Amino acid sequence: MSDAPVNVHDFEAIARARMEPSAYDYYAGGANDERTLLDNCAAFDRLVLRPRVLVGAGEVDTSVQLFDSRLSMPVMLAPTALNRLGHPDGELAAARAAGAAGTVMCCSTAGSCALEEIAAEATGPLWFQLYVYRDRAVTEDLVRRAEASRCRAIVLTVDTPRLGRRERDVRNQFALPADVRLRNLEVSGRFDAGGWSRQSSFTEYVHHLMDDSLTWESVAWLRSITRLPLLIKGVLTAEDAGLALEHGAAGVIVSNHGGRQLDRVAATIDVLPEVVAAVGGRGEVYLDGGVRRGVDVLVALALGARAVFVGRPHCFALAVGGEAGVTQMLGILRDELVNAMQLLGAPRTADVVRAHVAPGLLAPPAVR
Repeated sequence: MSDAPVNVHDFEAIARARMEPSAYDYYAGGANDERTLLDNCAAFDRLVLRPRVLVGAGEVDTSVQLFDSRLSMPVMLAPTALNRLGHPDGELAAARAAGAAGTVMCCSTAGSCALEEIAAEATGPLWFQLYVYRDRAVTEDLVRRAEASRCRAIVLTVDTPRLGRRERDVRNQFALPADVRLRNLEVSGRFDAGGWSRQSSFTEYVHHLMDDSLTWESVAWLRSITRLPLLIKGVLTAEDAGLALEHGAAGVIVSNHGGRQLDRVAATIDVLPEVVAAVGGRGEVYLDGGVRRGVDVLVALALGARAVFVGRPHCFALAVGGEAGVTQMLGILRDELVNAMQLLGAPRTADVVRAHVAPGLLAPPAVR
């Protein structure tokens, strides 16, 4: 019997056995009781698909146009920090795999490889996720570096004025290993990010450097310093979706930070419809959180998302097999998506509509 991964869940099980425990917990854990972390996945089981038959879905087209990029499928790699906790090649391997799969990698400010290093290895489009630092000159420098690295969008994370209380990290006294450094800040030359992180917890590092006083005017300022499309990541309400567009955003990412920030907020798939309604076609809407199957992608598309991001799946796939692992994980999701579109009766991603989804409680999945 082969122990090779058959689905996305398998990568996590294998990674858990291979990774250093505190590194695994950093990837896997959420805030407080991890209610939101669990519900991000469980919420998909509260929805059922309504397939249509005899629609000639023998050949399907999973591609989607996002800004100036034509992607092979509406699945992208989410911005995830510290990929070298899982594999020595870190973000470099993930970027190569995303390009090979014909999709976007969104690079994290808190990456363990510098943006320029990733851009040199990337074979596909990159977006750049941005945190705003207390020193606005650092933030502007990061934007300029993203532009110079030919990133095609800026993704501003707005749900992190400080880190959520991640109890696994507290128990593990998580700090960065000496060989895993916050390369984007090192390259900026304004912080000894590696030295700071070795002398303190990762949480203390974040609270020392990040600006916890952001307002919507901060978004307007960021909009004023770049011509790249600006997406606001961390939106969970119709009200904030509307404000994002009013302040110049090209769209929003419905995200609760993978359940790592405020616990007991709603699962992202549950709030997606209200955000889509508030945006009303005036901007892009993406979903981040809980996507583990091709059918999850279909549900998100049916509820109005243009595409989805996967975060933990690519971290665990990276830990299992480096670039090949991430390539395999993305291939599994695409194969599942093709199969699900055929069975749903939706030959193109644009054919997946609201009528394909209805409320309905599914039984929990069998123990894997």
